Amino acid sequence: MISARTIVFATIAALTACGRGAPDDVIATGTLQVDEVDIGPIVASRVVRVFVEEGDAVAPGDTLVTLTQATLAPDLAIREARLQAAQAQLMDLERGARPAELQRAEAQLDAAAAEAERTAVELVRALRLMEAGNISQQQLDNAQAAATSAAATRDAADATLRLLREGARVEQSRAARAEVASARGAVAAVQATVEELVLISTVPGVVSGRHVQPGEVVGAGQAAVTLARAQRPWARIYVGERVLPFVRAGQEVVGVLDGMNGARFAGTVDHISTTAEFTPRIALTEQERADLVFGVKIYFAPDSAGFLKAGLPITVTIPIHPAQTP
Repeated sequence: MISARTIVFATIAALTACGRGAPDDVIATGTLQVDEVDIGPIVASRVVRVFVEEGDAVAPGDTLVTLTQATLAPDLAIREARLQAAQAQLMDLERGARPAELQRAEAQLDAAAAEAERTAVELVRALRLMEAGNISQQQLDNAQAAATSAAATRDAADATLRLLREGARVEQSRAARAEVASARGAVAAVQATVEELVLISTVPGVVSGRHVQPGEVVGAGQAAVTLARAQRPWARIYVGERVLPFVRAGQEVVGVLDGMNGARFAGTVDHISTTAEFTPRIALTEQERADLVFGVKIYFAPDSAGFLKAGLPITVTIPIHPAQTP
């Protein structure tokens, strides 16, 4: 299961704006954050091996954890056997009767036809003898029953032979194909679950949390490993309503960290909140806390040196140019 969350909550913003008309550059302070992704199984399972430690860098597709589930192997074997049986039945229907089956059916029909003919002759003879008073009614009834039974056997043998020669009906073939499709889907479902027992990284990042050990049972949806997208740091600052018209999505900004000798980090305005709110309570003055502000989310360019770490305060400058005056 994958979910995103931020490491720390948004913090204060301090901005400067003076004079009338277009304000000065917007300067505000926020806290660096990174998105986190939780990686976990979709079914309850037992941990076999954990391949990463906290602080390890991972790329998409890297194996993080392998899991096992005791019932999956026998369940898969049962479903594969059912699939093979369904496929064999469909093959028999589509292939039709074998020569040996046809020969046996023809021989059975010949024997049944001969018996039906013999009993029919015996019935005719019994009727004549009954008319002459030479046999009893019971003997005649027996002859009639024998003739009727032999005729029914002959008709059944004839129908069997005809079916073998004509092949399976459309309905039978359709039902057999549906059974194969159902069995194949059942196998695929178990195979998909087996594949999900190998947890892989879905994003590039750094392991910020390893939550399981080999032998432990992990519940469905429970995080086994947490990845921090350290290459996409961001901060949320707050700007006042008077300067809001001068801030736009896609606008380039500059961030500065304390203690970095003025090193500048390029960033871009990603999103501007559509709802006003009061300055967070940790703002420095009571007047600032009473001001209406709008949250601005800023993403910074990938930091290969790793200076932009979550939790560090960063001062952001949004340049305001005369051309931006509404």
